[in-house]
Amino acid sequence: MAKGFSLEIDPWAYRAKCQEDGTWVEEYIEKPHLSPREEEALPADRRAELLLKRNNYADLPLVNYTTQYGMGCFEGLKAFPQPDGSLALFRPDENGKRMEASMKGLLMPQFPASRFLTAVRTVVGRNKALGFAPLYDPAWAADDFVFGSAVYIRPFSFAEPGIGVGISRSPWVIVVTTPVGSYFKPGNSRAITTKRVRANPGGTGWIKADSNYVTSALAKKEAELAGYMEAVFLDAREHAYFEEGSSCNIFFAMKDGSLVTPSLEDTILPGITRRSVLLLAKEKGITIDERRVSVKEVFSKARECFVSGTAAGITSIESITHDGREAVFCSRAVGDVTRELLKTLKGIQYGAVADTHGWMFPAL
Repeated sequence: MAKGFSLEIDPWAYRAKCQEDGTWVEEYIEKPHLSPREEEALPADRRAELLLKRNNYADLPLVNYTTQYGMGCFEGLKAFPQPDGSLALFRPDENGKRMEASMKGLLMPQFPASRFLTAVRTVVGRNKALGFAPLYDPAWAADDFVFGSAVYIRPFSFAEPGIGVGISRSPWVIVVTTPVGSYFKPGNSRAITTKRVRANPGGTGWIKADSNYVTSALAKKEAELAGYMEAVFLDAREHAYFEEGSSCNIFFAMKDGSLVTPSLEDTILPGITRRSVLLLAKEKGITIDERRVSVKEVFSKARECFVSGTAAGITSIESITHDGREAVFCSRAVGDVTRELLKTLKGIQYGAVADTHGWMFPAL
C-alpha cells in the first residue's frame, strides 16, 4: 500500500504557459527515470538524487506572486486502479471546472476545463505506460477499499516573476502525479474545533487557493499535537456553526434520519466528493439538508459524523470536542450511514460498483 502523501513525482508531467494574447502554449515533459523496479532497487542516496531531479524545475522563477504571496490555486484528484488493469479518474471534468472558477476568482487568466481534462488524463496514461501506477488488489475490498492505493494528481498554477504585491496575468499551469494511500492514520478519528478562522465572508474561502491552506495546516498540526486526528473550523462571525474540516467537508447523520452538511456559503469549498456524497445519499432515500448547523444542534441531535474530500474519501469522525466538551458519535466504529456511503463511493471509484453517473474517466 502506498503512503498517505509523499513527494515522489512520477516521470511525465504537463506544463502550459499563458501568453499575452490569452492563448496557452503547452508541453508534456518526461523527467529522468528508470523502471519502477529498477528505481526501487537503487541505494537510498541514488534514489533520492533521482527523485530530486523529478521534483524540481530549475527554469521556473523563484520569486513570483505565488511563492511570495500565495497567489495561486490548485486541484487534487485521483486515478484508481480497476479490476481489468486500467486506471480511471474520478470526476476530473468537475475538477477542471472548479480550477477554472478558482483562477477567475483570483483574477487570473482562466485555464479551460477541456484542456485541463485532456492534460490530467494524458499525464496519468503516460505514467501508467511506464509502470508508474498501482495494480488493483482484490484484498482491498475486504475493508471497503479504505486502504487501497491510487494515483494522486496535482494540477496547480504558478505565477510569473514578481516582487510587489500583485496578481498573476501570465501564469503556468502544471500537472504532476504521485502514488498515494490512505490520508488519515488509522486508530484515531477524534476531532476538535479550532479557534482559528479558515475564511471570512467576502474572502477566498470558496476558492481552492494556496493561501487558504496555511491556516488549515496550522490548525491540523495543533489538533494532532493535542492528540486528535482532525481540526474542525467554525464560522468566523459567531464561532457557533460548523463549516469544514482542515481540508475536507463535514457531514452529520442526525437522529431523525437526515443527513446534514453546511450549506455552501462563500467561506466553504464546494467539494466534488461532497456533491457526490449528497447525490448517493439522496438515491438511497436519505433526506438531505444543506444548511447552517450549530455546535449545539450537533451535540444534541447527531448520531454520526464524517468528513469527505479527495484525500479523506469518506472518513468517520468518532467524536468532536468543543470548549472542553466531547460529543461521541461512534466510538472506534463506523456508523451505518457512513459505512454505506463509503462502500458505495469507494466501490464506484475502484470499479466494484457500477458507475451509473459517468463519473469515472479512463486515462489516455
